[in-house]
Amino acid sequence: MSLPIHHHGASQPSDLCPLAGDLSLRRGRVHEFCGPSRIMLAARIMARTEGPVVWIRPGWVAERLNAAGLQPLADPARLILVQAGRDEGLLWAAEEALRSGAAPLVVAELLAPPALTPTRRLHLAAEAGAEAARRDGAPAPLGLILLPGQGGAQGIESRWHLAPAPSRSLLWSEEESFVLTRLRARLEPPASWSLRCDPSGARLEPRPLAEV
Repeated sequence: MSLPIHHHGASQPSDLCPLAGDLSLRRGRVHEFCGPSRIMLAARIMARTEGPVVWIRPGWVAERLNAAGLQPLADPARLILVQAGRDEGLLWAAEEALRSGAAPLVVAELLAPPALTPTRRLHLAAEAGAEAARRDGAPAPLGLILLPGQGGAQGIESRWHLAPAPSRSLLWSEEESFVLTRLRARLEPPASWSLRCDPSGARLEPRPLAEV
């Protein structure tokens, strides 16, 4: 049985979560972050939201999310950490968390891109969660899938790749530089930006690479 994908009209400001500068992510949908700095990017999205954050990860992987490393970006006390014992559990937990609408942000660390049908199910769960949240006067949930490499989840709303970039100076600096690439989006073309974090880590400013 095929699952429908709903077509939406223009987004309202309340439907959007800031990503960096003028870039934003649409709530009530599921987006993908990939590349070596994907967790950092998800942490910055966490810093731009309020309320609990459901963070789902594979329980059989040795690496763990470091609360001390997260602290400069976002409050780790907001985290609800979920460890799944198998791949199917990761997607099931993400689907249930999105459908509840109780958490404004749901993050799922995956080791391989999901197929089209699981992604559609996540979108439908996020839409159901948006309705539930709206009844409570809360923001619609935002779903994030984190994948290594270039990612590749089918049917995703948008796909973003983040990687470190060389410093502009040969001297030591507190500034952090990254390259953010929009690999896929339903209504926008692929594009890349140079991202530079200020020393406080509270601000990202995208600039088209051609202008750098």
